[in-house]
Formats: sequence, structure tokens, C-alpha cells
Amino acid sequence: MSETRVPRGARVRLGTLEGDLRADGRVRIDVDGRLVVPGTARFEGDAEVLGDLDCGSFLAEDGTVQVRGSLSARETLDARDAAVEVEGELKARRVDVDRGLRVGGAADADEFEVGGVLEGRSTLRARKVSVGGKFRLEGKLTAESVETGGSVDIGEVELDSLEAGGLIRLNGGTVRRSIEVGGKFVSDGPLAFGSLEAGGFAELKGDGKGGSIQVGGVFTARDNLAFSALKVGGMGSIGGNANGESVDIGGKFDVRGALHLSGTLEVGGFVSVREEITADRLELGGALSTRRAVFASSAELGGRITTNEGLKAPRLVLRRRARAAGPIVGTSVELEERSHAEDVYGDSVELGERSEVRRVFANRVRIRDGASADEVVYTQSAEVDPGARLRVPPRRVDSLPAFPV
Repeated sequence: MSETRVPRGARVRLGTLEGDLRADGRVRIDVDGRLVVPGTARFEGDAEVLGDLDCGSFLAEDGTVQVRGSLSARETLDARDAAVEVEGELKARRVDVDRGLRVGGAADADEFEVGGVLEGRSTLRARKVSVGGKFRLEGKLTAESVETGGSVDIGEVELDSLEAGGLIRLNGGTVRRSIEVGGKFVSDGPLAFGSLEAGGFAELKGDGKGGSIQVGGVFTARDNLAFSALKVGGMGSIGGNANGESVDIGGKFDVRGALHLSGTLEVGGFVSVREEITADRLELGGALSTRRAVFASSAELGGRITTNEGLKAPRLVLRRRARAAGPIVGTSVELEERSHAEDVYGDSVELGERSEVRRVFANRVRIRDGASADEVVYTQSAEVDPGARLRVPPRRVDSLPAFPV
């Protein structure tokens, strides 16, 4: 195959060629209409192409090649220890650039592999994108997988998976499988995702809908959030309503709306929910504050719970030294040693040693030594140990008042 060679430092005008093109460095090529290279366009060192370039394959070595128009390579675009800048559109079957790639127009390839920086001012479509350093894209990204060792700052996304070592910032979209980031994640628009895992910080500024969420440090959702499992090691907040399967909070957590779960709410720190909580089960080691809470199977309170309207669970246990402010309602209610409650409602209520309540309303009541109550109302039986302290004797009635929850 024939070859057109441009000597080092030359400026030439080229149009449609036969065979290959070889430029030896520090060259400028004026384009007559469109530069067409049927074979390989090879640039050794710095070069500038002042127009559109259409080639079979593109190879740059040891420099920066600037294309002041669009670049189309039917096969591969390779830049070995080199950088490429394209002002217009970029099309190739595969892109492999060591140092950096900047594209002004739409970029389209099966695979992008960039060792340094990948920047685009429009859209990018690919099957796979791999960047060693920084990936920045102003338009929409459509791909199967994206992996970067450093940071990602892009517009709307339509992906299968997204992974970065440091930072991910995007403008919403869809990530069908997983998002993984070692440091910080921010979505400035509504986001649908399969799973989200962030080692440090995660923030959703629009509505979020996805699967599992795991954040080691701080998690914030500004609007409504739907999920399967949410686990936060540090602090978290949701600005709207939260709907999911389970929540595990190690530190502080705030929900401005309601929290509805089909599974377990596990609290090691402090949780505040402005509206109601519904879930299957509660495990509380820290503190919880809400307007109203209803659990389908059980609630185990090891810390402090405060409600305006009350808490209800078929099986309800206040662990040793636990405290409940607001009425608690259950089929079976047990207060362990030195626990405290206000009004207690249930089918069966047992007050452990040195526990304290204000009033009890139950069908069956058992009060241990050292326990105290201001008032006990029952319908079937009341067993009171000799050491129990009651302000007035238990009172038997035909029916109990309506339970508050």
C-alpha cells in the first residue's frame, strides 16, 4: 500500500489520499474538503489537522494530535504515550489513549480506554468505558459499564454499572445494576439504580428509586426514596417519604416524611421520623422519635423511643433500662428490669423488677417485685408480687378502653 509522508515541521494541504499517511512531528495539515486516508493515519509527535479526518485506523505516538474538525476511524484509534484532541465528532470501533482524550462533539465507539483524562462536551456512547484518571462529560452517557480509578463528573446516564475510586457526580438517569465509589457520590437529578455503595458520602438531590444502599459515612436524599435495603454507618437524612424493605442505622438518621418498610428497622444510634413508621420488626439500641409507629410482628426497645400517638407491635419488649415516652400497645408486652414507660396497653402485660409505668390497661397483668405503677386496669387477672409498688390497687373492669394505636 502506498504512503503519503509529511516531513517534520512541514505545513501541507491534503485531501483524499491513497494508502497510508505518516506525519513525522510538528506538522500542520490544511484540509481540502475532508482528509481521507484509506489506511492508517500515523502521527509521530505533535500535529494539527485543520479539518475533518476520515481514516481506516488512527495512530499517535509521543505527542498531542489536534483535529480541528471531526475524526472517524473505521477500526482503532490508538495514542501511545500521546494525547488526542477532537473539536468535532469522534467515531471509532475502539479507542485506546494513554495520556488524554478531549472531544467537542458526540463520541461513539465500542470501547474507550484512556489512561489519563477523558473529557467530552457532548454525548458519549459505548459498550465499555475505562479511565485511569478523570472522566468528565457534559452530555448524556450511554454505556454498559464505566470504570475509573479517579473521578467521574458527567451529565445524564444510561448504564448497567458505574465504578470510581474517588468521586462520582452525575445529573441523574439510570444505572441498572450497580454504583460503587470509594469516596463521594452525588446525583443532581432523579436517579434509578440497582444498588449504590459509597465508602464516604452519598447524596441524591432528586427522587431516588433503587435496590440496596450502603454508605459508610454520610447519606442524604433530598426528596423521596424507594429502596430495598438501606445501611448507613454514620449519619443520614431523607427529605421526603422513604419506602423499602429494611433499614440499618449505626449513627443518626432523619426522615422528613414517613418511613414504610416491609422488613426490619434496626437502630444503633438515633432516628427521627416526622410522620409515621410502619415495618415488620424494630430492633432499637439507640433512640427513636416519631409521630406514630406500627410494627407487624415485634418491637424490641433497647434504648429510648418517643412518640406523639404511640407505638404498636404484637410482641413488644422494653429491654433493661429502656424508656418509652408515649403510649405502647401490643398483644404481649414485657418490660424488663429498670425499664420505664408511660401508658401500656395489651392483651398480656408483664412488668419486670424495678420497672416503672404510669398506667396499665390489659386483660392479664403480671407485676414483679420492685415494679411500680400508678394505675392498673384489667379484665381477667392481675398477679402482683408482694414487693410491687402500686399507688392504688388493681381495678377490674368488664372491658378495656379503646387502645390509642
